[in-house]
Amino acid sequence: MRILIVEDDPLLGDGLASGLSSLGFVVDWFRSGEEADRAVAEAPYEAIVLDLGLPGRSGLEMLARWQSRGQTIPVLILTAREALDDRVAGLDAGADDYLVKPIALQELAARVRAITRRARGRPETLWRHGALEYRPAAQSATWRGAAVDLTAREAMLLELFLANPGRVLSKQQIHDKLYGWGDELESNALEVYVHHLRRKFTPRIVRTVRGVGYALGAADEDEAGA
Repeated sequence: MRILIVEDDPLLGDGLASGLSSLGFVVDWFRSGEEADRAVAEAPYEAIVLDLGLPGRSGLEMLARWQSRGQTIPVLILTAREALDDRVAGLDAGADDYLVKPIALQELAARVRAITRRARGRPETLWRHGALEYRPAAQSATWRGAAVDLTAREAMLLELFLANPGRVLSKQQIHDKLYGWGDELESNALEVYVHHLRRKFTPRIVRTVRGVGYALGAADEDEAGA
């Protein structure tokens, strides 16, 4: 899951970016609203963690700008402002959640996952696809009841396919979801990860659409009952 952090404090921003990355998120971090605005226009984020006290345009001003454009990325406000009026103003401005610093990293991660589940229209915490079961919060999967060991990138790719059943994703779309600014990517990395998923589950778990990209394969009933 690729998320955007907008936080001007260098120590806190770096800590949040590093900590959430270690929990399996793809994180881009910017320190001003203008930088974040440019990033939102270019990258397919699934959630934004937004500070209010930003240099230049405030977090509320950025939120209002995104709302006026019809931006649907869920936003979690993370701020030191704890007054009731501030919390109400943030939520009424369009934020999906509001947290007051300091916050435990695990709770922040859980709340980000929660707002993205609601945005996807998939509130359930266990996703099933034939014989495959996947828990997004833990990035863990089982196949025919047996645990499957996944790397963080393999889990993110599997989750992306499961979150988009019936949709063909281009290689560029997949890359933009799985990698942040500055991440290095080998030319055949995506093909390697797809091969790993097919080997660990079934060759039919990912369908190749030649000249376009990849899609989640059909959930075979015989596999579910095997």
